[in-house]
Amino acid sequence: MQATADVTKKESAWSGWKGQAIDLLYWRNVKQSGAVFSSVLLLLFSLTQFSMVSVGAYLALAALSASISFRIYKSVLQAVQKTDEGHPFKSYLEMEIALSQDQISKYADKILLYSNTCMKELRRLFLVQDLIDSLKFAVLMWLLTYVGALFNGLTLLILAVVSMFTMPVVYEKHQAQIDQYVGLIRTQVNSVVGKIQAKIPGAKRKEE
Repeated sequence: MQATADVTKKESAWSGWKGQAIDLLYWRNVKQSGAVFSSVLLLLFSLTQFSMVSVGAYLALAALSASISFRIYKSVLQAVQKTDEGHPFKSYLEMEIALSQDQISKYADKILLYSNTCMKELRRLFLVQDLIDSLKFAVLMWLLTYVGALFNGLTLLILAVVSMFTMPVVYEKHQAQIDQYVGLIRTQVNSVVGKIQAKIPGAKRKEE
């Protein structure tokens, strides 16, 4: 019973985190989404100008300065008012942050599953189990060579963050039009792939 209750509690917590992430990306709370979006962008732009070590050190110094200043302020305030409220961060210090053995095993199993799936898929693509899929992968890698020549990793990460915070809202407002255009593109791609499969010997999938 206890194990079932723990599993239910973890699933509920996961659903809560998932819902918060969706609300964040869809700007349900404009102030919260704006704060997270601007903070992440500021961090990424800082990394384009300074090293990761410098940015990490500056962030740690800023956080320490804020917490130490607040700690001293509360101590002085308690001394002046002659109150005994205790440590201002007491609730956070007593908060449980350690991962349980079950959580570690759960995340390790997920990482192992994704790693095995990725390795099997790469083996299938590089050893040409399906010619069409391998050709698609080759075209993707060829396009990425041009993307890599135009943008570095941080620039791509910045574009990804901007897309994460803008595309869901745009899709929500113009879902019908976007689905229509995506359907047309998918039809054209499937048509081209079908013609290639018909012309290249051994290109047809086994299911066919």
